[in-house]
Amino acid sequence: MIPWWEMGLRLVLAALLGAVIGINRERHEWAAGLRTHMLVSVGSALAILVSAFGFSDILGHPNVNLDPSRIAAQVVSGIGFLGAGTILFMQREQVIRGLTTAAGLWAVASVGLASGAGLYLAAAMATVLLWIILAALKPLERRYLRRNFRNNRLLLHLAEGTSLNEIESAVTKVGLEVSVITLQRSDQGEHLMEVLCDPPLSHAAMLAKADALRHMPGITAVELTGQARLS
Repeated sequence: MIPWWEMGLRLVLAALLGAVIGINRERHEWAAGLRTHMLVSVGSALAILVSAFGFSDILGHPNVNLDPSRIAAQVVSGIGFLGAGTILFMQREQVIRGLTTAAGLWAVASVGLASGAGLYLAAAMATVLLWIILAALKPLERRYLRRNFRNNRLLLHLAEGTSLNEIESAVTKVGLEVSVITLQRSDQGEHLMEVLCDPPLSHAAMLAKADALRHMPGITAVELTGQARLS
């Protein structure tokens, strides 16, 4: 059994390292922030401490075997339920949010296990790498990897009494191949037509199509998914 101060050191280290990652998530207002990451890390550290030292009083009894890795394996797999809660499907944008946060929670759980197991250097190095991946690489990803982002959804705001056939013809006229049309009424009483086009086009191409559509009779405004409204 390790001394009590050593246990405290491992738990505090797990909390601090989890906080490093949690601060980054908190700044971006994700579902799992500072406290969540700290709790996951400390809980994982405590789990491995219990696994490694919590049953020392019964060791030596007949037919009693201790495998500390079993609880560690359960932590790594069991954290999935918490990660799943951070993953959101945005119906309007038809995109999934929160995968990075879920992966971060899973990784922070491993940092907590390393801290609880006494692998201080490994836990610290992993925390540095996680912070670099989550914070330092994000601007590079936005600048270089998402430049060719493609979109295939338009939201058209229609004037009262506008012919849907004419609008569909106008959408086709600008060169968009319509696959699905959804009609709804907004809270302000506007008629909204969501158009799903196939194949997806680059952001620049969709912006040009939207700009052409907003001048069509009967269309008061056009929105690209996740982008500004063109009136």
